[in-house]
Amino acid sequence: MISRNLHRALAALVIIGGATACKKEEPASGGTAGSAAAPTAGSAAAPTAGSAAAPTAGSAAAAAADTPTEPAATSPVIGKPAPDFTLETLDGQQVTLSSFKGKVVVLEWFNPGCPFVVKAHTKGSLVDTARTHTEAGGVWLAINSGAPGKQGHDPAENQAAATQWAMGHPILRDVSGEVGKAYGATNTPNMFVIDASGTVVYAGAIDNSPDGEGGSPRGGTLVNHVAAALADLAAGRPVATPVTRPYGCSVKYAS
Repeated sequence: MISRNLHRALAALVIIGGATACKKEEPASGGTAGSAAAPTAGSAAAPTAGSAAAPTAGSAAAAAADTPTEPAATSPVIGKPAPDFTLETLDGQQVTLSSFKGKVVVLEWFNPGCPFVVKAHTKGSLVDTARTHTEAGGVWLAINSGAPGKQGHDPAENQAAATQWAMGHPILRDVSGEVGKAYGATNTPNMFVIDASGTVVYAGAIDNSPDGEGGSPRGGTLVNHVAAALADLAAGRPVATPVTRPYGCSVKYAS
């Protein structure tokens, strides 16, 4: 009897132990702490050094090399004798450049219909630079190379602008465009400074504010390039900035 009861007890223990072992192998429905919900240290959660997360120094240099840059400003006449010319004023008087040898001459390519010229003469650097220069004994000549039928060509429009803007210097008519092309004038306004020996010592923009008004100078500080060139000449110094890139409207040549 005892032996039979002992056998029954041992059989019950075997059944209970087997059920318990199977239960431990079942997956948990909600996941236990320390499961795959959080990556281990050193896993892909953070890129390794040298990965694609940050470009290498060489790649930045290559990108910079592919970035287009603005070509340097040039002039076909800078440092050379100024091409001589004889042109007529609005009232038919002839003016010859070489007759002013011994004086510092400023040439201003002009178009009264160009918004940049209008702004420069009403708000910007052309408001009084010419007057200051001529009062000091210099010469200032505006040149209009616009062809017939082009913007700003009409002599009456030029005269009206000269009166409105109190221009005390003549406007010369280069109807053929020959003089403008000889100087390489591309914009209005486009400025040239000729020293007392007749050499072109400055060519380019009136200033460094391409809005024409003087309100948005490159670098934050307005620089009147023509006034600076004239100051260098007056002090007996070489012109510090002999060439800049002109801004404004294109010169309205016939072709």
